[in-house]
Amino acid sequence: MPDPHAPDPDPRPASPTNSFFSRLKALLRPAPPADREGIRAVLEAAHDHSILDGESYAMISGALEVADKTVADIMVSRSRMDLLDVSQPLADLMPFITETGHSRFPVYEGDRDNIIGVLLAKDLLLTLSDHALDIRALVRPPVFIPETKRLNELLHEFRMSRNHLAIVIDEHGGICGLVTMEDVLEQIVGDIEDEFDDEDEKTIFRTGDNSWRAMGITEIEDFNAAFDVSLPDQDCDTLNGWLAAELGHIPRRGERHEAHGLAFTVVGADGKRARWLHIQRLGPPEDAGTAPTPASA
Repeated sequence: MPDPHAPDPDPRPASPTNSFFSRLKALLRPAPPADREGIRAVLEAAHDHSILDGESYAMISGALEVADKTVADIMVSRSRMDLLDVSQPLADLMPFITETGHSRFPVYEGDRDNIIGVLLAKDLLLTLSDHALDIRALVRPPVFIPETKRLNELLHEFRMSRNHLAIVIDEHGGICGLVTMEDVLEQIVGDIEDEFDDEDEKTIFRTGDNSWRAMGITEIEDFNAAFDVSLPDQDCDTLNGWLAAELGHIPRRGERHEAHGLAFTVVGADGKRARWLHIQRLGPPEDAGTAPTPASA
């Protein structure tokens, strides 16, 4: 006799979509790395049959890859970190903060390896009128993580702690870079562009009718093409290298140099190189060319 309490069978046949998501849900449970290949196979099949569109497929694939990557795979290297010296007055730091456009800055004391905290640019908004402010009062405690940490673990820690930036250290305890929540999310959803990002990774930006800012890593060939000048590139490849050769020493913040009808002012530098320069045209282009436009520079 049939069980009167047994549920009625579902007369609806399982659709391909329901079948796919049931399989995907089962595969996404904690599993050894070998099972990830099964997940990827299901995703590829779903994408091939238009169950998943290209964007969804890319995001889920990115989420799977995050579990396989470590901080060392995506971090900003130590040499590219924009740091603030806690001993400098706020008035001296503001041009650098404005030029780089970051929302967070690691802060060091004495030596660049001695990171004492992180300064949030938004914390400066209520103190802009106080140029004598010691930024030490605004510095938040730093978060240090090993370069071997998995990205999925780091994303969980970012969410739980509400931190958005961590300092990366190597096995010897030395600073080797930094990583942000945006860096991790970009591994899943792709590049997150803002007003400071450029799809072609340009390093020259217009700031006025006759002025620009340029990164020290700008290739001389690109700079010459943008400004229609002929900076020599026999002994160096970058704008920083050329300026160091011209000055005879590592460029220092605030230094100004004029050449080829242009004025170069260092607005951001560390102990090894010029990071940002302000460029101003002093006269007509060297070879009667045109100055770079926002679209081409």
